[in-house]
Parts: sequence; C-alpha cells; structure tokens
Amino acid sequence: MKRDPRITGIGRWLRKFSIDELPQLFNVLVGDMSLVGPRPPLPDEVKQYTLEDRKRLNVVPGLTCIWQISGRSDIPFNKQVQLDKEYIASRGLWRDCWILVKTVPAILTGRGAY
Repeated sequence: MKRDPRITGIGRWLRKFSIDELPQLFNVLVGDMSLVGPRPPLPDEVKQYTLEDRKRLNVVPGLTCIWQISGRSDIPFNKQVQLDKEYIASRGLWRDCWILVKTVPAILTGRGAY
C-alpha cells in the first residue's frame, strides 16, 4: 500500500532502502527463502491469481526478484506477476547473479520503493 498512514517517517526511510527486509535473511539462512526468486505474495494477492499465475507459488520465494530491479512498486501488480513467471521460465545461476548485482543500486537509490 503506497502512502500507508500507519508508516512513520523512520519507517518510510527503512522501507525506501529495504532495511525492513533484513530479517528475511534469517529465512534465507534456514532455507525457507532464496536470495533470488519471486517475492512472497500477500494472501490478497494470491486471491487475484489466475491458475497460470499460481505456478509461481511452487517456487521458493526470494529476497529480491526481477521486478524489484525493474522499478519495484512502480510496476503494476499484473506486470510483477508476469515478470516473475518469465523469471521462473528462464532462471539460472548467471541470471540470479545479474539480479543480485542490479539489486544493489536499486536499493541504494530507493527507486520505486514506498
């Protein structure tokens, strides 16, 4: 939710630079998440999925993903799902490395974050 009234100024700053995502590193360390993969969806998002879209639920979720380096929250929901499905169809070590490298400037600039 953009411009969530419950988010304080410091909270907005933490979200802008994805510092609020750091606890998810624990999930990566225990194997519940990977560094790269589709972001875990919210229950309300899953309700919007088509049968084809639900295929992304069969993949281990990631800390970063293709749409996070392509504009983050500026990308419409249906485009995020499409990018995730394209990632799943063509994922590999080199692509994951490329996404990780591109994640650094995306986080530092805060582009598309809310």
